[in-house]
Amino acid sequence: MALSFPAGLAAQIAPYLPPASSSSPSSGHEDASRPFVTLTFATSLDASLALAPGVQTHLSGPLSKAMTHHLRAHHSAILVGVSTAVADDPGLNCRLEGADLARQPLPIVLDPHARWEVSENSRVVQTAKNGKGRAPIILTARDVVAKNDIHDDSSILQRQRLLEQYGGGYITVPARDGRFRWEDVLAALQRLGVRSVMVEGGGRVINSLLEEEQQGLVDAVVVTIAPTWLGQGGVVVSPQRTTTATATAGFVPPRLRDVTWVPMGEDVVVCGRL
Repeated sequence: MALSFPAGLAAQIAPYLPPASSSSPSSGHEDASRPFVTLTFATSLDASLALAPGVQTHLSGPLSKAMTHHLRAHHSAILVGVSTAVADDPGLNCRLEGADLARQPLPIVLDPHARWEVSENSRVVQTAKNGKGRAPIILTARDVVAKNDIHDDSSILQRQRLLEQYGGGYITVPARDGRFRWEDVLAALQRLGVRSVMVEGGGRVINSLLEEEQQGLVDAVVVTIAPTWLGQGGVVVSPQRTTTATATAGFVPPRLRDVTWVPMGEDVVVCGRL
């Protein structure tokens, strides 16, 4: 079903979109060596993204959902972690009215251990097959290929061949202790020609970008707050403190600036910059 997003609401979030020139000083993005990064997600009143790990949880109302697709239309790529790909089977496309293939973002999935068993039945593949989106690029660790000793009947090679049919595939990125460094991820996207990337989830991915040493990589933050509580035990947006300092000994918690609050139906969307 095609979605529409009111022009009045679009105007309020326009200052936080990637500019036509990704090095425009007005955007706060002055590093031409990496893509513009927007961090966006929907959360409950108790900062939860989902009821539990691996449980798909719908939080956004109709207007804020349409806003997400409006954001997708203005980014070169959408990025999610492998847990989101496995749990949600997302389409990772833009469903706005009039969004042709030229306006579709490139889906990026962070999958260090190549555990996502993407197949012909995966929604993102079906979306690409039907011309309503693009096939995903999966970032995996360099040692995955070596450990699996790829040959003609390997599952990874079969997945690679499937994705290549629709313009997707695997790209190897260095990993340390099973985790990517954001600098390596963004460098890989830069080489793909990605000028802007919308990071949508899941919890581990979002929290890693909010850690103290990564915050300089985020250019814009767009968060939907839904009027509900999910309760204890959920997937929470709460990044690790990477400093031993306490609040009274010099720790400065991350805070948004240039903030705009936009009511959207029963939700409220907060936009800002780190």
